[in-house]
Amino acid sequence: MPDESAGAPDVDLGVPLALDVQPLPHSASGEATTETDLSRLAPPSRPARRWVPKRVVVTPAALDEPHGQRVVARVEALGIEVERLRANRLTGVRGESDRETYARAKSTMAIVVSPPSRRRLQPIAPSADWRVDLAEGCPAHCQYCYLAGSLSGPPVTRVYADLDGILDGLADYVGTGTVTSRSAARSEEGTTFEASCYTDPLALDHLTGSWQRAIEHFGAWDAPVQLRWTTKYGDVDRFLDLPHAGRTRVRFSVNCLPVTRRWEGGTSTLEQRLDALRRLALAGYPVGLTIAPIMPLEGWRDHYGHLLDLVEQAVADVPALDLTAELITHRFTASSKEVLLGWYPRTTLEMDEARRSVKRGKFGTSKHVYPREVMAELRTWFDDELGRRLPQCRMLYWT
Repeated sequence: MPDESAGAPDVDLGVPLALDVQPLPHSASGEATTETDLSRLAPPSRPARRWVPKRVVVTPAALDEPHGQRVVARVEALGIEVERLRANRLTGVRGESDRETYARAKSTMAIVVSPPSRRRLQPIAPSADWRVDLAEGCPAHCQYCYLAGSLSGPPVTRVYADLDGILDGLADYVGTGTVTSRSAARSEEGTTFEASCYTDPLALDHLTGSWQRAIEHFGAWDAPVQLRWTTKYGDVDRFLDLPHAGRTRVRFSVNCLPVTRRWEGGTSTLEQRLDALRRLALAGYPVGLTIAPIMPLEGWRDHYGHLLDLVEQAVADVPALDLTAELITHRFTASSKEVLLGWYPRTTLEMDEARRSVKRGKFGTSKHVYPREVMAELRTWFDDELGRRLPQCRMLYWT
C-alpha cells in the first residue's frame, strides 16, 4: 500500500471531478494543457468487455457506509484488490507526463462518500427535473467528451458509497422541478431524476450495483417519479428481471456509424446498444434514444437515415413500446476544445470556430454551435424522418 503520509497528496477525493462552476477554464485544475497524443489509450468502438480498473481504492468514510461495504465485496469477488486508504487523499496518480497521468487516472476507481455539493440536487433541463449523482467519471474515451472543459484534475472515476442516503433524500424533491413536474406535455413522467450526467451507468454497474439498486428503489416507490439514465454500453442482462415497475427510463446514446467508429473509443458497438434497447423494451422498460452529438458530416442524411433504419428494426414488434428521443447537436467551448486537443491532438473531430456560431448562456458562458441555417436543416430532417420511420417515438427536445 502506498504511504499516504509521504509527500503532497495527488488527488483530493472529496472534491468533485466535474465542477459546477461556469465558465470553468482548464487552468482551474492547476495543470497546464499540453499536446499529448492519447489516441492509443482510446480503443475503437467494438464488442466491449466489462471495464476492469487497474486500481481500486476506498476511503475510510466509504467503508463506514453499507453500500460502500457492498461495493468492496463485489469488487473483491471479481478478484480485484481493493486498497484501503488512510484518508480522503489518493497518491500515485500523477505520472511523469500528461499521458501517463491520464492513463493512470482513467484506470483507477475510487469508492468515496459524495461531497455535500452533490447531495444538493441541481436542475438538469431540458432532460429532467433534477440531477442525482451516483458516481462521477467514465472509462470510455469519447473524443468529443462534453465533460472535458469541466474536469478538475486527473479523471479518476469516483463511485459513491452513501447510495442509501442519496436515494432516501430524493423524497424531498417529489412534486418539484420545472421540466416534467410542471409540464403538461411530460407530466405523465412525474418528477424525473437524471442519474447519468457525469458518468455512464453500464460502464460501472457490474462493479458497484448502484443503478441496479436505484431501479429497485424506484420500482418499490409508489409515487409519480421516474429514474432516467443514458449509456453507450449494452451490458443489460442483470436489469431484465428487476422489479422496475416502469419507473426507470433507460436511454441509449447512439449516433451514425462514422461517429461511433471514429470517436467513441472503448464503448459498445451501435448494434450492441440497439440490441440492448430492444431487450429492455421487451422487459417492459420505457426506453429512449439520445442521438448525440449530431454532426453534419459528408453524406449525413444517408448515415443518419441508416441509424434510424437500425432503430426501426430494433424496436419492431415490441408490444406497448414507450420510446422517446432527445436530439443534441455537437457543440464545444474554448476550454473543452483546449482539453480535448491536449488529449487527442491528431483527432479528426471538427472544432473550427470559423465554421460555428457563438451561443451565449445566461451565466456568461459561450458555446460554439452550428450556424442557424445548418441547425434548421438538421432539425427539419430529423423531425420529418423520425415522424416517418418511428411514428411511435416522442421527441422530448432538440438542442
